[in-house]
Amino acid sequence: MTDTRDRLAEAAITHVPFDGMNIKAVRAGARDLGLSPDIAEAFFPGGGADLAGWLHRRGDSKLADWLETAPGGKIRDRIADAIMFRLEATDKEMVRAASSVMALPQNQPLAARLVWETADTIWDGLGDTSRDVNWYSKRATLSAVHSACVLYWLGDNSEGYADTRAFIDRRIDGVMRFEKLKASARKIPGATMLADLATGWIRAPKSADEGGQA
Repeated sequence: MTDTRDRLAEAAITHVPFDGMNIKAVRAGARDLGLSPDIAEAFFPGGGADLAGWLHRRGDSKLADWLETAPGGKIRDRIADAIMFRLEATDKEMVRAASSVMALPQNQPLAARLVWETADTIWDGLGDTSRDVNWYSKRATLSAVHSACVLYWLGDNSEGYADTRAFIDRRIDGVMRFEKLKASARKIPGATMLADLATGWIRAPKSADEGGQA
């Protein structure tokens, strides 16, 4: 079933430049494979939004594979490299088509979830082991950074996307300065206790081995 869905999606995206990121492209892909339109809609009931989601998650899968063999180094450089890889592993026109679909109000919850999944893929690939509020703050911050970088990249025509890489570096530097400020603030007497009281109920999801949901 998954193989059929993947083949259908691959066939459908060839029609996106002509039909848009919508159910029409999915139906056209189904015709190419000799499948009925009913099968197409069964695999992608959300039409263009589901197709955009499939495309995004395929990019995340490539990113996860790359992270397994990515070189080490400073964490900020590894994050920047991961964001850059994720962008370059994606077709700009497909991203533009997907963005137009995800901008619709009914699709914005899915769009937010997909961005979060990308941030989670990066942090997991970098070996993040946090299990407190940092688990959430790291992914929320990286989600915002990645979203900004995608928008910048879509308008970047510089050679080798050098301007995008510089933009990524600036955004990450800004985040790192903020993290240093937070670390300094926690040295204030009583600050750590107050922070723990305020966020102690927040926990990262447990893995299956830990007896929770993965």
